[in-house]
Amino acid sequence: MKSTMGIILTGGKNNRLKELSLERSIAAIPVGGKYRAIDFTLSNMVNSGITNIGVITQYNFRSLMDHLGSGKEWDLDRKNEGLFIFPPYLSEFGTGWYKGTADAMYNNLTFLQRSDEEFVIIGQGYAVYNMDFEPMLEQHIQTGADITIACRNMSDIPCEEQKLLGMIQVNDEGRIIDFMEKPLNPRSIMGSMGIYITRRAFLIDLLQESAAKGLTKFVHDIIVRQINNLKIYAYVFNGYWRPLSNIKLYYRTNMELLNPKVRQELLMGRRKIYTKVKDEPPAKYNEEAYVRNSIVADGCIIEGTVENSVLFRGVRVMKGAVIKDSLVMQGTEVGRNVNLRYCILDKGVTISDGKTLIGDPEWPLIVGKNVRV
Repeated sequence: MKSTMGIILTGGKNNRLKELSLERSIAAIPVGGKYRAIDFTLSNMVNSGITNIGVITQYNFRSLMDHLGSGKEWDLDRKNEGLFIFPPYLSEFGTGWYKGTADAMYNNLTFLQRSDEEFVIIGQGYAVYNMDFEPMLEQHIQTGADITIACRNMSDIPCEEQKLLGMIQVNDEGRIIDFMEKPLNPRSIMGSMGIYITRRAFLIDLLQESAAKGLTKFVHDIIVRQINNLKIYAYVFNGYWRPLSNIKLYYRTNMELLNPKVRQELLMGRRKIYTKVKDEPPAKYNEEAYVRNSIVADGCIIEGTVENSVLFRGVRVMKGAVIKDSLVMQGTEVGRNVNLRYCILDKGVTISDGKTLIGDPEWPLIVGKNVRV
């Protein structure tokens, strides 16, 4: 796919992730012990042979930029092409803040114009999946489509959460005939994964036309408005895919990573998921430790009990502590005889000795970053 460049959109302001997105972009949210959400789309592009990638971000992007750095871990620290990060800028007239996804790409039109690849793949930076984009590109070329959208059967996602997606209907040829953005009553179980392929020159024309009309959103103002005028086809993906668009989906995705089949598909196949490397010692399990069906990252020290949970780097679990069905992020310290169940603890949290925190499997209890309880 040397003829293809990539653009990753990292999402707008998202209050549905509560405390987790107060100080970070949703694309920078930690996943599965040592990853960030953006690692999946970025690694998928690199594994598909794409080496010219732009990341367009807007809200709370310091953590994301720190994570991506020069792109070294993805082999994107190159003299030519490589990784480019495009935060918004403010001019003396107060303009430059992105008004939508189409506006964000239009504000960085120079990146598209200076590139020489024939095709562009646009992906979201806050979904967990492992996908080879080459078959999608091959279908796009064979069908002569203007735009190809990656879709999948969303029946494994609860109906109330399908309302946060773009649901589609296709004809017998695979052409999309209806696109319902965040429908109250979805009429189909096929949904968009937020991944698009089109020709670079065609995308430039679409963005310039939209900007001239004052339109700012790629899906609503380009895809939905022109569904009957453009040849828009669906590419069906049958693998695991989850968007981290709210707390329920975020918690559920991390819990599903405890399933060996899901973990095998995402993390242990030929297409690796890369992330920022940190020099941490291996996890240490003391004599009193009991760990079952859990992901425990490097640098953790376990003296208590951990079951059905995900522990990120550098977590300390003291004697007598019991952690079940919970997510515990980097640098958190869980004191003696603490009882945690259905909790999400952000980075740097301290839980004092003897505390009990119990949430609900549908609404896990969240403790914000660097909070002492």
